[in-house]
Amino acid sequence: MGSSPVQKSGTAAPKRTHSGIPKMLDDTVTSTYEDVVSIVDAKIELLKLDLTKKISIVVAIVILALMLLLATAYLITTVALLLGELTGHLFIGYLLVSLIFLGCFVFFAKFRPDLLQNLIQKTLLSAHDYKQ
Repeated sequence: MGSSPVQKSGTAAPKRTHSGIPKMLDDTVTSTYEDVVSIVDAKIELLKLDLTKKISIVVAIVILALMLLLATAYLITTVALLLGELTGHLFIGYLLVSLIFLGCFVFFAKFRPDLLQNLIQKTLLSAHDYKQ
């Protein structure tokens, strides 16, 4: 039980090193494997960058939508208060604003349901610069 193989003459067998075609094949397989690993790593990094960009766009859109929603709520309240002051009764201002929104809902839900969908689709495509 020795650590090195012993030939019949009692001397250690020489270690074999690759030479010629086996060495070329080994080098080729090794370099191909390293190239594939590099390509996969690069693709993963590109995917991370692309995903990070898309997430940041979505978060920015959500934040802007919330800001627009708050601004719209304040604007609607202001218009309702103005109409209430002009009519002399505060509830009439809120009633008029509510009727305007109800009228928009009925228009888009019953009379022109495709109009709102097409408008939103065109807005999203133009904002995203859709070029495919």
